[in-house]
Amino acid sequence: MKILIPLVFCSLAFGQEVIPIWPGAAPGSESWTQMEETLRDNIRRVRNVTRPTLTAYIPPAASANGTAVVVCPGGGFRFLAIDYEGHDVARWLNTLGVAAFVLQYRLAQTGDPGEKDAAIVAERRKAVIPMVVADGQQAIRVVRARAAEWHIAPNRIGIMGFSAGGYVAAAVALQHDPASRPDFVAPIYGAMPEEFSVPKDAAPLFLAHADDDKTVPVVKTSVRLYLAWKEARVPAELHIYLRGGHGFGMRKKGLPVDTWIDRFRDWLGNQGLLKPAQ
Repeated sequence: MKILIPLVFCSLAFGQEVIPIWPGAAPGSESWTQMEETLRDNIRRVRNVTRPTLTAYIPPAASANGTAVVVCPGGGFRFLAIDYEGHDVARWLNTLGVAAFVLQYRLAQTGDPGEKDAAIVAERRKAVIPMVVADGQQAIRVVRARAAEWHIAPNRIGIMGFSAGGYVAAAVALQHDPASRPDFVAPIYGAMPEEFSVPKDAAPLFLAHADDDKTVPVVKTSVRLYLAWKEARVPAELHIYLRGGHGFGMRKKGLPVDTWIDRFRDWLGNQGLLKPAQ
């Protein structure tokens, strides 16, 4: 199957290049008419995404090491917590010399009368998940196709995600073709597919979760994925913190869970991903 990769950017956000990941309308949602919107309450959230994009954060050439990460914010497939699970993470990765690409994937429609009907909400979420996974796969393809332009090693492209974005990261690790295969994966308090099998070309895995997470229980998700990876004899590392709840991301809580991002840095270093690519 021929894969089309868009080679132009549509706009600038936060001074960064914003790249549509699909040429034209995203497949499966061509008829969508909802309008993307940014909400600003206690956190900044994006909803009603119909045209998936990547926001590129490219580190200075002097510090770049050739590693790249697609970052998938969470929000229950209905919103994106775009800062503390997205842009803040990307900026932090840049300090390590890692290129980062924040993925705004398609979301179930919200903000209309149908949102008041639980059955409609559930059906919309169910319908959008295959599209979300396709967006995650396509994001990897786009970064790999343009790796030379961004001075990225095509065999050092990973994906990480938070909550629903963790589902995206895990699903791409589980389902991919050669062009969309991530070289490493990091679901953080991520939801998981109910049924899965570890592929033969599974990538190294990093997981972080809080034991008191009531939204995405750690035993049913991160622990299950970790054990499956270990059974398949694929490298995996899991950090479970006693307290932290759900959705900690880059927000500081004054708890040991605040250090999860440092453990991720250590893991990247142990994988050799912070050294300049050869």
